[in-house]
Amino acid sequence: MAQIQPERKKAQAMIDLHLTTLPEPKRADLQALHRLLTGKLAVKELWFSDGRNEEGRAIANPTIGYGSFMMKYAGGMTAEWFRIGTCATTTGISVYIFGLTDKAHLQTAYGKRLGKAKVTGYCISFKTLGDIDLAVLEEAIRFGLAQKD
Repeated sequence: MAQIQPERKKAQAMIDLHLTTLPEPKRADLQALHRLLTGKLAVKELWFSDGRNEEGRAIANPTIGYGSFMMKYAGGMTAEWFRIGTCATTTGISVYIFGLTDKAHLQTAYGKRLGKAKVTGYCISFKTLGDIDLAVLEEAIRFGLAQKD
């Protein structure tokens, strides 16, 4: 078995703890997505954001991140960030695919084929994995992971 880098171990521990706090079926669905991304898609770089700002206030949902890229902000600044993100929301699950240059691509390429999902420029949202075509979601994630900075 390959040795896991210390940073990956820390992120994995935080992810495992986070997943235990989620109600079903969100827990099972996010665990399935995690297995897809770290197993079949073999993404090695893991991130975890608890959704809190510097003051400790919750400003976003806790998010599990996979892969990395250099995010470019409008003002010219850059920062390393995860390429794919998954999170539980009040209404279901969101999968974020960051770094896409064509903000219409997700909707035009996958929107009609996904099933019961809302698709925006970088986000695919759905209630449960059973509501969507998982093969199409995997195709969209593969597309996102293949993008270059």
